[in-house]
Amino acid sequence: MHIPKAFAGGDPAAIHEVIAQNPFATLVTLDGQEPFATHLPLLHFPGPDSPGILVGHVARANPQWQHLQTDRDVMAIFHGPHAYVSPSWYETQPAVPTWNYVAVHAYGRARLITDAAEVRSRLRELTAHFEAGLPRPWIHDLPEDYWQRMTQALVAFEISLTRLEGKFKLNQNRSAKDVRGVIRALSASAQPMDRDVATLMEAALKE
Repeated sequence: MHIPKAFAGGDPAAIHEVIAQNPFATLVTLDGQEPFATHLPLLHFPGPDSPGILVGHVARANPQWQHLQTDRDVMAIFHGPHAYVSPSWYETQPAVPTWNYVAVHAYGRARLITDAAEVRSRLRELTAHFEAGLPRPWIHDLPEDYWQRMTQALVAFEISLTRLEGKFKLNQNRSAKDVRGVIRALSASAQPMDRDVATLMEAALKE
């Protein structure tokens, strides 16, 4: 990913937070000829001294799982908040439109999870993570034969991460007055994502 110095997100904690808050990712692999992508949730488990691992699964009918056993690098893209920026919000003129956004690219090598007990454990982790904030979290009380049919219809995998790249494009290349103008406009927007970008810009301005 092209990351100008002004937009580099080098803080691991900030990058991990983007992944945690935006777990629905785009997994990109090569089938030998062309790129192939799947949109899916991925759980991130950071390591104490490493980028950690990503865990997920795809339908067995999805050919991408076969790409994950070729010992090639794979990439997962996590999309954070993004918003259009009008040049009319800048004090400095002339100016042109742009787009502010946050994105993380995660690179690594995948392995398929074939042990039935580990597959079940990983599926429980995934479900528990997303059920945790619900008033009445769903409990895994499925009949055993149904569990087996469901797990046979998917392929679980783990990606050992080799590096994480974060891009935080939040008008850091503009003056503080210009940034303030964008923050005011986005903060007043009816779109929640616009307001999320404004919050990130405010935090970046204070750093």
